[in-house]
Amino acid sequence: MMGRLAPHPGRGALMNHRIRTDVAHNARVWNHWLHGKDNYPVDRAVGDHITGLYPSIGDVARADRAFLGRVVTHLTAERGIRQFLDIGTGLPTAENTHEVAQRIAPDTRIVYVDNDPIVLAHARALLTGSAEGVTEYLDADAHDPQGILRAVEPTLDLRQPVAVVMLGILNFVLDTDEARTIVRTLMDAVPSGSALVVTHPTLELGGEGNEEAMAFWNENATPPITARTGAEIASFLDGLEIQEPGLVSCSRWRHDPSEGEPPLVAQYGAVGFKP
Repeated sequence: MMGRLAPHPGRGALMNHRIRTDVAHNARVWNHWLHGKDNYPVDRAVGDHITGLYPSIGDVARADRAFLGRVVTHLTAERGIRQFLDIGTGLPTAENTHEVAQRIAPDTRIVYVDNDPIVLAHARALLTGSAEGVTEYLDADAHDPQGILRAVEPTLDLRQPVAVVMLGILNFVLDTDEARTIVRTLMDAVPSGSALVVTHPTLELGGEGNEEAMAFWNENATPPITARTGAEIASFLDGLEIQEPGLVSCSRWRHDPSEGEPPLVAQYGAVGFKP
């Protein structure tokens, strides 16, 4: 089924007005670090400056993307999950959630959530799903989990297991208690067997040099970001059964041992299952 944008009042009329080309935006800067083309000069300027402050940021972006592919493969092929709620989608690149999942199980249903108009415009044009499955896009904010849950039905059946994917999104929720509440609200709404997938930047794992880069980001780009400790990130998975190897650098989560141990990146990754 072809993907489509969920209705949003006035979205079409407001889209051009909402796209800011004078301020760097996370989705577009991330796209630049992944060597994409869907970004503006301001995004490249900010992204390159941050790379100068923290040279491994490109490695973080690529490791996070590779983690997504391994996780979706594992959840679809080994855990039998057929529904994904991917919050904070970002700009489409290769090996998006629906491409990985529907290649394994064509009947998989995916809802992408983002509230950046340029992300949604590209999603409508580029993210199309399999004929057997469903790929939908929702214009919504991660700060409003109840609104997201209301909007995903009937595309997703919340009586059946759902993988809630939150890669690099909780770091934009600056208050840790609010971030926990968002996660709890989402996971309370899905049944046993559902999964939470999280990545999050940290000043641990060799990421101390990222502090200056994050300060520059918060002064020159949007939305503002925060790093968290491993203990704080682990608290988002409270009450869930953590998949081995636990909370680790996302580059080392179930990596292919035949390729040797990948470099450590300052981005935690974990998967937890609702018992």
